[in-house]
Amino acid sequence: MKPSQLALAWVLAQGMDIVPIPGTTRRDHLDENLAALDIELSKKDMKRIDEIAPKGAAAGLRYPEAVLQHVNG
Repeated sequence: MKPSQLALAWVLAQGMDIVPIPGTTRRDHLDENLAALDIELSKKDMKRIDEIAPKGAAAGLRYPEAVLQHVNG
């Protein structure tokens, strides 16, 4: 399993109202993305992922405040 497949499987496990929209320019990456449909994450898997990367862990500004002053001037 590749990290990209795990990420897509995790998104798919969030509920029927959540749909991942991955982009790719290569056929082999498309095949890898589609293989994520066959990955079933258990409750134990989901709990472990939540422990490693809890909700909000990646929250914050995309750019430092000083850079944001120059974005979309």
